[in-house]
Amino acid sequence: MDVELLSRILRELITAHDEVGLPSLGVFVAEMVPASFSDRGYTINPPYRRLSFIQGECNDTLLVDFYAKSNRMEPHAAETYITDFLQEMRKVLEERKTITLPGLGRLRATKENALFFVQEEGLDIFPDGFGLRSVSLKHIPAETDTVEIPLPFVNPDARIQAADDVPVPEPSSVPESSSASETVPVPETVPASEPAPGQEPVPVAEPAPDSGQAVRRRSRLSIVLTVSGVLLAVACVLLAVFVILAHAAPDFIDSILYTPEELRIINY
Repeated sequence: MDVELLSRILRELITAHDEVGLPSLGVFVAEMVPASFSDRGYTINPPYRRLSFIQGECNDTLLVDFYAKSNRMEPHAAETYITDFLQEMRKVLEERKTITLPGLGRLRATKENALFFVQEEGLDIFPDGFGLRSVSLKHIPAETDTVEIPLPFVNPDARIQAADDVPVPEPSSVPESSSASETVPVPETVPASEPAPGQEPVPVAEPAPDSGQAVRRRSRLSIVLTVSGVLLAVACVLLAVFVILAHAAPDFIDSILYTPEELRIINY
């Protein structure tokens, strides 16, 4: 057996059990730590299992039974072999003051040879907590870009002026008669849709669009944009006031966001 094999066996046993003993050294204890608050109550940390070591004699046989079953040995022989190995490891620990258990952490000794354990950062021995992450309650608003909506410009006077510029044909001149006694023929009325003989067709002006309807549309759109801008400005002012209060009077903000019981947990 070596330290790396011992670490793999301990990790497998600790994941499934709360206590795993090392004969003549002590006991590894895995205990649940409930969800907690940090960062002045703005971050929620998920629950996890914390691993520690208690020095002293132990009556736990999980390690011995696991090794004996894996190597098809008698429990007594496995206990003798593991105890001898741990005694040698303790001598090295008292000389070097630290032994690294890969995947678990470091087993260390003080000047008085009192043993304690420092778990590896990010140690995961809680399978039921797979995928759990810390959640931040802080909200950083994103900058909003101003969106400009181009409005179609309609000049109702343009069409009216175009209709006014249509040339009006002059009345046809009446030919002079050779004698005053002759009757002057009166031309028949020609329909507006058909040109008179010898004259160019007169273009008919299209009716001008309803300028009042276009103005009303632009007025409604302008009102909607104005109201939207006012609401956005009010929201920005309220957000700024909240941020200022969060820095100037965090206790007041905490009293709004949390109940007294939650405040007691946060300030604990």
